[in-house]
Amino acid sequence: MTTAPIVSKVWSFCTILKDDGVSYGDYLEQLTYLIFLKMADEYARPPYNRDVGIPSEHDWQSLKSRTGADLESHYIALLRELGTRKGMLGQIFTKAQNKIQDPAKLYRIVDMVDDTDWVTMGADIKGDIYEGLLEKNAEDTKSGAGQYFTPRALIRAMVACVRPEPGRTIADPACGTGGFFLAAYDFLTNPEHYQLDKEQKAFLKHATFYGNEIVTPTRRLCLMNMFLHNIGEIDSGVPISPTDALVAPSAESYDLVLANPPFGKKSAMTFTNEDGEQESDDLTYNRQDFWATTSNKQLNFVQHIRTMLKTTGRAAVVVPDNVLFEGGAGETIRKKLLASTDLHTILRLPTGIFYKPGVKANVIFFDNREASPDPWTKRVWYYDYRTNVHHTLKKKPMRFEHLAEFIECYNPTNRHKRTATWDEEADPEGRWRSYSYGELIARDKTSLDIFWLRDRSLTDLENLPEPEELAAGIIENLEAGLESFREVLAGLGN
Repeated sequence: MTTAPIVSKVWSFCTILKDDGVSYGDYLEQLTYLIFLKMADEYARPPYNRDVGIPSEHDWQSLKSRTGADLESHYIALLRELGTRKGMLGQIFTKAQNKIQDPAKLYRIVDMVDDTDWVTMGADIKGDIYEGLLEKNAEDTKSGAGQYFTPRALIRAMVACVRPEPGRTIADPACGTGGFFLAAYDFLTNPEHYQLDKEQKAFLKHATFYGNEIVTPTRRLCLMNMFLHNIGEIDSGVPISPTDALVAPSAESYDLVLANPPFGKKSAMTFTNEDGEQESDDLTYNRQDFWATTSNKQLNFVQHIRTMLKTTGRAAVVVPDNVLFEGGAGETIRKKLLASTDLHTILRLPTGIFYKPGVKANVIFFDNREASPDPWTKRVWYYDYRTNVHHTLKKKPMRFEHLAEFIECYNPTNRHKRTATWDEEADPEGRWRSYSYGELIARDKTSLDIFWLRDRSLTDLENLPEPEELAAGIIENLEAGLESFREVLAGLGN
């Protein structure tokens, strides 16, 4: 069975509902509720015979047997009741609302979900179906859903580099829809990488993944995504916390952290003043375990992720450019990161790969270490996959194969045995080179924002990108500039 026809069938209903004002995200939420209920009904039957805590008056059969206004009113009551339950059931239905106002269309969707046996369907198939729906939802740029969806090609490349191991814990303090967890799961279950025994399979299913996601609808999608990929149980505890990860130190430490924390330089809180008007204020986290106090969200996540790691823990984190060059707290944090961890690799990413336009980002790879009087970082290897690289989300998306050379340079099986793949002096166009700790610490503000390749678009008029790529780049730069301008205005308003 291929997933594309099912994704197309399931998604086709969204075009029908759009005329009623139902967004992609709202539709996907309703599908999540209904698929979960249908799977719970399948688990309640032989050979499973499991009680997942759904009362008979609010189960799948009670929904399926109704039509018209009776179906609509019962569905609303069902969502409200199940949202009060504990465990994964309660988290899936937290703050759930019916967004499908036409009972006839709601009945058609219930019938469509009922037509599929979800439990017996392979985890790879139903998981791919849901991932396909999440990606379609991310393409709806107006809803902002793309900010919770990291390009899967990038995630796969990051996972291929860090090579997660069986029996090790994996965390993501801003897990969105769970993309890093699923890629790590696929890597661990690939027989070309490992042959898992019964104990390792149980650990993978129940004790490997832990995350935080404060946005309720996104957390709901993450839980369902993991569940459909065979991570966790329908009646088990919840591995995704709704709390803000930055508020306090993590109660546990982990072997591996994979993350793409939310972009936007400042954390802010909204409150109502004495006149009843909404105001916002920069939010700082006074953590004793942080190296510096700042309202910069990305810098706080870098600090927090370092504290989450075991002494032998490793991390791969997507960060915007400002983390590499910003002064003040940024400089303090970079110095500490270079000294107390082994910051060994930085991947410079191109624009045009994220659903938020104009994002200039990187992946930093670092390993935690014990306290030492000497800096742990000896040499940082850079791979510049930005200069003279042009991608667009629709016509020229970044694929896993585009990062194959970086993965080869990274040398995942033994990164300590790296070599330059070319002579830097003879071939200055090489994308892979390294800088010593001494070179980096001596740079102004300990800036890690390094480029060495010549931008051909500035000098080589014969090899310019296609007009549509140039136009996309101009639009992205303008939108990025507008975003920065808005942040400046917001700062002045406070």
